[in-house]
Amino acid sequence: MTAAPEHPSRASIKDVARLAGVSAQTVSRVANGYVHVSDALRERVLASMQELGYRPNSAARNLKSGRFHSIGLVTFNITALGNQRTLGAVAEAATRAGYTTTLIPVSDPTGGNLAGAFGRLQEQAVDGIILLMSAKINSPHDLALTDGVPLVVVDSDPTSQYTLVDTDQEQGARLAMQHLFDLGHRRIAHVAGPDDSFSARHRAEAYSRFMREHDLEAPEILRGDWSAASGRAAGESLLGGDHPPTAVFVANDEMALGLLSAAHRRGLSVPAQLSVVGFDDSPDGAGFWPSLTSVHQNFAAVGQRATAILLAMIDGDPIPENPLIPTSLVVRDSTAAPAAR
Repeated sequence: MTAAPEHPSRASIKDVARLAGVSAQTVSRVANGYVHVSDALRERVLASMQELGYRPNSAARNLKSGRFHSIGLVTFNITALGNQRTLGAVAEAATRAGYTTTLIPVSDPTGGNLAGAFGRLQEQAVDGIILLMSAKINSPHDLALTDGVPLVVVDSDPTSQYTLVDTDQEQGARLAMQHLFDLGHRRIAHVAGPDDSFSARHRAEAYSRFMREHDLEAPEILRGDWSAASGRAAGESLLGGDHPPTAVFVANDEMALGLLSAAHRRGLSVPAQLSVVGFDDSPDGAGFWPSLTSVHQNFAAVGQRATAILLAMIDGDPIPENPLIPTSLVVRDSTAAPAAR
């Protein structure tokens, strides 16, 4: 090898080539991961890169190729169980495909804030964006997306103009309701999530349709904020009336656990006197007593499918139409046939 340049301000590809005793083209091949380079030569070039502190100019390469191998992620609620699992699945799938991910949380879901998040991602040069929408925005027409940037939306309205990936919310809700109906329950109540949540709205609509289809009188739907405290408050209201339900379908596990707490405080035996079904199949629900019957959402599949579709859009490949990920019902100890009256 020739001597290294003294105190270079910024090592160039020519500096690396000179130190390694190879051509600049060979350095470029190593930097770009080409396989047609011998192991010994690759090690020599990498050692020279490390000695000089050289980093390949990926931005220049990306500008030349029109690809940045980066995906932007935007979410309204980074702490929600489903969002955490979906984001993790997206990051893993993107990494396997050779893409990096950039996450931008948006606490206030307005069109303007979304436009700001998309603008920041544009500045960081992403090839596509996955939006975990989860809640309605005030001005959906204000989505200022950069022309030509592919977008996949997770958890939104099926009528959205954008490509959607989501859990099949209606199928999950109907699994829960059919289970309770088959056990013999007819007075079935529903505790829904917040009104601005797409998933909460889909589950509540499916509940109401099921009750109408089976000529059952549906109590007024109570709403919580996804927290156990709101589920406990809903339980106190539902179970304190003159004609309490024999079963409750709850829109998520946290609220369902809160409702179980309200039932215990009233001295009701679950499931002997009250059956409860949640939605999410969270670890907390499985470890509670009685263990919670719940609708299982495959968040990993949602994240993987969203990533696969986005990469297909980036590559210009055909994509499936608005796929929904099926759910399954995990039956545990919180449901049983209603007691004879």
